[in-house]
Amino acid sequence: MLTALVFTPTAVALLLLALPARTPVQVPRAVWVATTAVELALVTAVWAGYGTGGGMQYEVRARWIPTAGVGYHIGVDGLSLPLLALTCVLFLACALYSLRENRRFPPYAALFLFLQTTCLGLFVSLDLILFFVFFDLSIVAMYFVIAGWGHRDAKAAALKFFLYTFLGSLALLLGFIGLYLAATPHTFDMVDLTRQNPLAGRSAHASLVLLAIVVGLAVKTPTIPFHTWLPPAHTEAPAAGSAILAGVLLKMGTYGFLRIAMPMLPDAWRRYALVLVVVGVLSVLHGALVALAQTDFKRMIAYTSVNHMGYIVLGVGAVAATADTSAQARSLAVTGSVTQMVSHGLITGALFLLAGVLYERGRTHDMGAYGGIAATAPVFAALTGAAAFASLGLPGFSGFIAEFQIFTGALGPQPLATALSVLGILLTAGLFLRALRTILMGPLRLPNASGTSHPSLTPHPSRTQRAFPDLRAHEYAGVVPLLVLAVLLGLAPRFLLDVVEPAARTILEQLAR
Repeated sequence: MLTALVFTPTAVALLLLALPARTPVQVPRAVWVATTAVELALVTAVWAGYGTGGGMQYEVRARWIPTAGVGYHIGVDGLSLPLLALTCVLFLACALYSLRENRRFPPYAALFLFLQTTCLGLFVSLDLILFFVFFDLSIVAMYFVIAGWGHRDAKAAALKFFLYTFLGSLALLLGFIGLYLAATPHTFDMVDLTRQNPLAGRSAHASLVLLAIVVGLAVKTPTIPFHTWLPPAHTEAPAAGSAILAGVLLKMGTYGFLRIAMPMLPDAWRRYALVLVVVGVLSVLHGALVALAQTDFKRMIAYTSVNHMGYIVLGVGAVAATADTSAQARSLAVTGSVTQMVSHGLITGALFLLAGVLYERGRTHDMGAYGGIAATAPVFAALTGAAAFASLGLPGFSGFIAEFQIFTGALGPQPLATALSVLGILLTAGLFLRALRTILMGPLRLPNASGTSHPSLTPHPSRTQRAFPDLRAHEYAGVVPLLVLAVLLGLAPRFLLDVVEPAARTILEQLAR
């Protein structure tokens, strides 16, 4: 079932590219939505069949490059299953949101379907080379999404994104080769490498390998100081591309920390955990402060991703930063980190789609060009407000559950770092409240043809509604389910935690060796 889940989108993408040029655009639109809906149904079936005892399930092993110790080995556990579900939800939301996209739609849909395969494949990979292949292919697919369907400076932003993340992937490959050479027998199999702990007692070698892997994953996450590719990539990408980039691709980095770095290099991880805590705190504060200074709505959201991913880095670092930390606190920090991955994907995905609505109406993300939109587009205003409050961790949303777990787990071992990170919530609240006041409140102000703002010259309802129409059906379909799920996880997170907690305990057992 996992193989079908991973490769079905690519098979459909090839069919879309083979369609005759005169095929009505409604056909690829329907095919894309249907495929992503089937994918969501498949991952729901996987979740329903997942055993409550935890552990790796749905495993598939096949020979691939046996002479090099490389195999086709996939499986799913409580760490990867929530990310598989998040991926399928977000790609379906983006397919629905993109139903009005008219620019070269078949290749656009095909690229997103191929990108979905790379994301799903990475989260089920249990072989380092297989992981690396999907990691690199996701970079290629996203490069073409940004360059082909982005905004004015899309090509430059896409090139910067590609160069940064590709260099990071090369560092990652060096780390993987280091693990391979240390293993006896040589292997890239994640399960075997975790069991062997091949670099135990070899601190210098383990430190170099951990450095290579952490740098490669930190670029993708991104953390300070490897984050500078992120704002231009998000700002210039199409709205659906930004939603997938923030909601799914950034999680490849933090997932790699938990799947690869922590269990395969436990001694080195414990040795340098405090460094990761510092990086996490700096990412939280820097991301929030720089976001506060932005006047571009989409760029502001991009910097909040640096802020929110910093919470995850804080959590996974605090797990091992102090030897006397209680097992419950460690488990909370890991569980909260996974919950934050899911929560951030849902909420920030919705925010980027809403930023796309803003751009589609006014052709600019400049917050100063808008004002008073709540009077003419109340649903847009309500959903934007809900997404903003969800992002700042308001109780009742999934962000609160995630951040509460991370702070509770990190407070004992790292009280100062946790206290500083809490300031990130205050800064996030300030920047979102400022954005909501600017865009939604006051007299109506809309961009003119040059992208600058002007006050509305008429209060007539019909004129103002045409000037900034409220959400359309495809925009509802893309945004509302993401926020509904964020509320569901905020009010009733048990169905997610029941899956994640056994996986968190397993990671902690591996880290304690």
